[in-house]
Amino acid sequence: MYFGKVLTAMVTPFDREGNLDLDKTTELVNYLLNNGTDGLVIAGTTGESPTLSHAEKLSLFKHVVEVVDKRVPVIAGTGSNNTEATIQLTKEAEAVGVDAALLVTPYYNKPSQQGLLEHFRTVANQTSLPIMLYNIPGRSVVRINPETVIELSNISNIVSIKDSTGDLDAITTIIEHTPDDFSLYSGDDNLTLPILSIGGTGIVSVAAHIIGDRMQAMIQAYEQGNVKEAATIHRSIQPIMKGMFIAPSPTPVKAALTAKGLDVGKVRLPLIDLSSEEQKKLLEILSWI
Repeated sequence: MYFGKVLTAMVTPFDREGNLDLDKTTELVNYLLNNGTDGLVIAGTTGESPTLSHAEKLSLFKHVVEVVDKRVPVIAGTGSNNTEATIQLTKEAEAVGVDAALLVTPYYNKPSQQGLLEHFRTVANQTSLPIMLYNIPGRSVVRINPETVIELSNISNIVSIKDSTGDLDAITTIIEHTPDDFSLYSGDDNLTLPILSIGGTGIVSVAAHIIGDRMQAMIQAYEQGNVKEAATIHRSIQPIMKGMFIAPSPTPVKAALTAKGLDVGKVRLPLIDLSSEEQKKLLEILSWI
């Protein structure tokens, strides 16, 4: 399923007391939609989902759906390592009008591949929402093997995957053996162009908060056959993409947005602010834009 080319994994704005700030959320959504974003992924890794309460997630889902007003797809992070809790949140997200659900690989309890099949199949059977799988073994420890993704792609509403494995061989296998309308999005900004070149659909991006228009330009150049131009853009924005991960995400991108005049608040513990050295490095990188 096609959700667009550049999907921004949106940060969750907080106020000075660390509470969910819906006014800042409105400002951020409109900023992103005016600067290269084709779709929004909310309450994912970049949205600090581990520290958002159930009520906060629902409030965020409802508010973003209202602000977006069908201008772009809204994909809600409803996955967890608890199958029943995932079903409950997914149903509630569906009720408030999100367009799709992002289901992360269950973390910590380390399910087998058969366990992953049963988890995702069970959730899919309880919702009519399109589902984007989220394969990120660097955070969840367990990865969804290509064979498992291929089997899951035969379930009618499992329509896409965000792949953060960095494994181009596995990604190639998934693209080759899943239905033509099953989409694969890079979960790593720096692999956007390589994954496009082997048949990927687009990017679920952190850096798009800062360089969304340039990422769009890179993708459009590639799709129009201007491969050298696309590669030139890739090289020019690579320092920004790398800079968004000089500290645990989303700390750098939140700091970058604030530096650009869009204050989205700080991160919640156990994440912490950038050190003075990291802040200096980030500002030097931003000066290159």
